Amino acid sequence: MFAQVPQPLIYAERLLAQFASLSRASDVAALLGDFVRALTELSGCELAQVYLLDATHTCLGMQAEYLDSQLQPREADSLPVDYNGEQLLQFALCQNRVVFVEKLSGSLYETSFLPPSAAQWETLLCVPLINQQKAVEGLLVCASRRSSELQVFADSLCKLGSFVLVQLHLLQRLRQSSGDASSAVHSTPVASGYGLIGKSAVMRQTYSLISKVLHSPYTVLLRGETGTGKEVVARAIHDCGPRRSRAFIVQNCAAFPESLLESELFGYRKGAFTGAERDRAGLFDAADGGTLLLDEIGDMPLSLQAKLLRVLQEGEIRPLGSNDTHKIDVRIIAATHQDLAVMVSEGKFREDLYYRLAQFPIQLPALRHREGDILDLARHFAEKACAFLQRDPVRWSDGALDHLSQYTFPGNVRELKGLVERAVLLCEGGELLVQHFSLRVDAESVDSNLSLRERLEQVERSLLLDCLRKNAGNQTLSARELGLPRRTLLYRLGRLNINLGELNG
Repeated sequence: MFAQVPQPLIYAERLLAQFASLSRASDVAALLGDFVRALTELSGCELAQVYLLDATHTCLGMQAEYLDSQLQPREADSLPVDYNGEQLLQFALCQNRVVFVEKLSGSLYETSFLPPSAAQWETLLCVPLINQQKAVEGLLVCASRRSSELQVFADSLCKLGSFVLVQLHLLQRLRQSSGDASSAVHSTPVASGYGLIGKSAVMRQTYSLISKVLHSPYTVLLRGETGTGKEVVARAIHDCGPRRSRAFIVQNCAAFPESLLESELFGYRKGAFTGAERDRAGLFDAADGGTLLLDEIGDMPLSLQAKLLRVLQEGEIRPLGSNDTHKIDVRIIAATHQDLAVMVSEGKFREDLYYRLAQFPIQLPALRHREGDILDLARHFAEKACAFLQRDPVRWSDGALDHLSQYTFPGNVRELKGLVERAVLLCEGGELLVQHFSLRVDAESVDSNLSLRERLEQVERSLLLDCLRKNAGNQTLSARELGLPRRTLLYRLGRLNINLGELNG
């Protein structure tokens, strides 16, 4: 750490003194002010800044600035809302890498985050602030008007920054326990975060997980029943993250046979197969710099799983018919409603790929577990449907709201959206009524005049239909979920006179 620092012994003593001094800070403002002052003293720079991510990890804000031996007052109105457009800051933040620019005056880098100065800023050092969980929480910036080998201070300043984060969280906890949260640097995430709708506890947990992974390069595995909004969450991760200015591409792995899926993902060269009359870039290339969502990843053939694993490990692809590989920079998000761990045990999914994809899993809750969210979502879908149809907004009757809240929604949010849109179409007046919703009869409300056998058949029929709807009509998956041989499932469907056309009823 001190090998290249001038006068390493003296520097080590100064660094130790700063650790001791910062440990005595009594509040957040004093801690951050002393930190930026320490950065200038240790590095010999005229400027030091500290930036921290907010609680949602979507917004980077300047928290303290020390310029020409003075702590600068933070006037919120004069600071940018966020620094998402600052490429140097975002590169250090998202790639978790130290950035050192030796000659700012002759470079093409945009440095509007540095304060105006009569003499030009010449050198810049940007170091990620790493917390105890090894996640990036912010950045420290040092800048000088003269040429300086600032990169030799990066390791020691990084360790000092990690110590400051520990102290920061400790002071925040102490202040919150005393009932005063006014000095908290991080804002509380909103209930409906990232464009998603819902205030339930399980959705708040989902927002929290999204915030943890938003600015990291980790691969995300979205798990949940059909219709829970996996693609919506994937798009939220893309739109609120640093890649939002680049492409977001979705590929359903169950939509193509193996040969076509490979060429769709990796592209091909002219003459690679019959009909390949020209070079064609694949989706990995199309999503370069952006995000690629691989939906229904559990349906990807085993041979392609091996190639996907190489993409995740090496960051390179080889188009069909080519002998050369090339690098790509794509964030991959995988989604599935299947249990990949079970598929691994059955030999249907590669174990090494599963662990690579499940680097950061997010389980999306079923709508029936999202207490209180059904009515918020219903109102939202009704407003969108009215706007699309260019008609006046509709009111909700109490009976319609009660009717929706008592339903379990096996098709989750997708089913709710379809039901509300259909109800808006059926509504000729200005109020949505119970009769506008075609909800299936629950087992608890069966006709009391039915015999025991008829009641049991009605319950079984409802369960089978719900399971088939949840699995998009896939009989093999439904049989597995119900613990039945597929042949037995087909027999019961025939005995109860259930046809797949009822799935949309």
